[in-house]
Amino acid sequence: MVQGDIYLDHLLKEYHMFEQERDRLVNQLHTEGYLHTDAVIQAFRDVPREVFVPEALKTYAYVDTPLDIGNGQTISAPHMVAIMCEALDLHKGQRILEVGTGSGYHAAIVAHIVGNTGMVYTIERFQTLAATAKQNLEQIHCSNVVVEVGDGSCGLPAHQSYDRIYVTCAAPRIPQPLIDQLQDPGKLLVPVGDMYCDLTLLTKEHQKQTIRNLGGCVFVPLVGKHGHDR
Repeated sequence: MVQGDIYLDHLLKEYHMFEQERDRLVNQLHTEGYLHTDAVIQAFRDVPREVFVPEALKTYAYVDTPLDIGNGQTISAPHMVAIMCEALDLHKGQRILEVGTGSGYHAAIVAHIVGNTGMVYTIERFQTLAATAKQNLEQIHCSNVVVEVGDGSCGLPAHQSYDRIYVTCAAPRIPQPLIDQLQDPGKLLVPVGDMYCDLTLLTKEHQKQTIRNLGGCVFVPLVGKHGHDR
């Protein structure tokens, strides 16, 4: 076997290994009750998490845990991504705002669910992470995600309004700009607290707002004008 064939064989084995691990994780999350909607389950089966983790951590891509992606940030544990996607009640054709792009994995899952007629706008405060996320999304041919750099606590007014908004970091309170940029009807999901926080779902409907606590969680802090000052 020539060197090129050896390398190709290695890539095929790696691909099949990740595919099997992905199926195992999806089955685990479904059994544990984190995944239950067909569209969300399919997104988890189709989006390769290994693309969105650093090279040195790829062997941990399908362990249900957060992973370091640099700049003091993490890619969320798969079960948390599942919880948030299920809570948002996502549908094809929706316009979504994500605050905290990270490596792009969560945006890729949501983009898969809303489909080609939908759009995901995501904002990241670290230029290096935003650039990496763009590359990762391009690698899996995900074309319905727009990555911006800026203060996510202020939302992204240039593309408002949004059917769904979610935040992947802990805010001291629900940022008012995000409420203002949310459609009516619409849903806004924010971890509220300081690292140890409550996953909070705000629903806007008929000019009324209701707030529900979905339980405890752990996230890195949201930093910005309407976030934590650090």
